[in-house]
Amino acid sequence: MYFLKLVFKNIFRAKLRTGLTILGLVIAIVAFGLLQTVVGAWYAGSNSASSSRMITRNAVSLVFPMPMSYRDRIKAVDGVRAITISNWFGGIYKEPKNFFAQFAVDSDNFFDLYPEFIMPPEDLLAFKRDRQGAAVGRKLADQYGWKIGDTIPIRGTIYQGNWQFNIRAIFDGKEESTVVKQFYLHFDYLNEEIKKKNPKRADQTGIFIVDVNDASRIADIARAIDAEFKNSLAETLTETEKAFQLSFVAQSESIVGAIQVVSFVVIIIIMAVVANTMAMTARERLSEYATLKALGFSPGFVAALVFGEAMMLCFIGAGIGILLTYPIAAAFGNSPAGAAFASFNVSPVTLALQAASALVVGVVASLVPSVKSARVKIVDGLRHVG
Repeated sequence: MYFLKLVFKNIFRAKLRTGLTILGLVIAIVAFGLLQTVVGAWYAGSNSASSSRMITRNAVSLVFPMPMSYRDRIKAVDGVRAITISNWFGGIYKEPKNFFAQFAVDSDNFFDLYPEFIMPPEDLLAFKRDRQGAAVGRKLADQYGWKIGDTIPIRGTIYQGNWQFNIRAIFDGKEESTVVKQFYLHFDYLNEEIKKKNPKRADQTGIFIVDVNDASRIADIARAIDAEFKNSLAETLTETEKAFQLSFVAQSESIVGAIQVVSFVVIIIIMAVVANTMAMTARERLSEYATLKALGFSPGFVAALVFGEAMMLCFIGAGIGILLTYPIAAAFGNSPAGAAFASFNVSPVTLALQAASALVVGVVASLVPSVKSARVKIVDGLRHVG
C-alpha cells in the first residue's frame, strides 16, 4: 500500500506534464476504440448471418433484377425449406443524410425466415394487414423518435414519387449483436405501384432469400439452384448469407485495412509520448534514486518504482478512455454519420484490446528508464543536477 501511495504521489509531482500525458492517453485510447469499433461495424451484418440461409441474386450484378417467376422454381429444388424475397427501396427520409436500409419484402413469410427479429404477434399481424404498413428496427425507431402508428414520408429515388408508410411494428433483436436498424415495407404494395407507373419493371425482385433444411448441404443446393437457370436471360449466383454480406465488405477492404493500421499507429505514437515522459522523469530524479540506494533500497525497488509510475499513468489514462468510449460510440452511432453502419456497438474484444494496448504502452515506455535508474551508481546519481 505504501508503495502505491509513493507511486501515485510521484506521477503527480509535475502536474502539467502528467495531465497532458494522461490527456494524450485518453484521446489515443478513445480513438483506438472507435476505430476498432468502425472495423467491427463493417462486419456486423456478416457476423450475424445464419448458416442455413442463402442469397440468390443476378449473376451479372446485384443491380440487375430477376423475374418473380424464379421463386417457384427455386422452391422446388431439393433441400429448400422456404423462400422469400427482398428488394432494395432506397428512398430519402426528409434529407439525404438520413440514410438507412429500406427493403420491400414478402410480409407473409419474411419474418418466418428471420427468427432473430422479435416483435409482438399482434404487431406483426397489423403489419401484414396494412398494405402501407412498415416494420422497423428498434434502434432505427429510437434514432428518429418513431413510434407505432406514425406515418413516415419517404421520397423515392429508385422508385420515383412521394411514398407514405405507417409504422405497424417495431422489432428487437434476439441477441445483442443482431442488427435492428432496417426499414421493411410490403413488396406487393411496391409492385402494384410499379405496375401502374412502369409495367416493364414490375414482377421483378433484387434477391431471393432461401432457407435450407440441412446446412451441411448448402453448397450442393446452391449449385442446383444456379444450374436451374443456367443459360437463361437472368442467370443466378447463389451464396451463403455470410458470403453475400462479406461481398460488400470486400469492396471497401482496403479502407478497412487502412483504418486498422491507423488505429495501431495511434497507439505507437502515444507509446513514444509516454516513453518520453518517463525518460524525462527518470533523468530528473537520478539523485533521488541514488539516495534510495544509499539508504539500502535495492536496484529492483528503484526499477519497480519507475515501472509502477508508467503503469499507473497508463492505467489512469486508459481507464478514463475506456469509460468515455461507450458514450462517444453511442453518440456517433445515433448521429447521421453513424447511420451508414447497421450496428455500432463497442465489443468486449475492443475493450480487451484497449486494456492490452495500455499494458503494452506502460511496459515498453518504462523499460529503458527503469533499467537505467536501477543501474545508476550512487556517486554519479548524487552528483547529478536535475
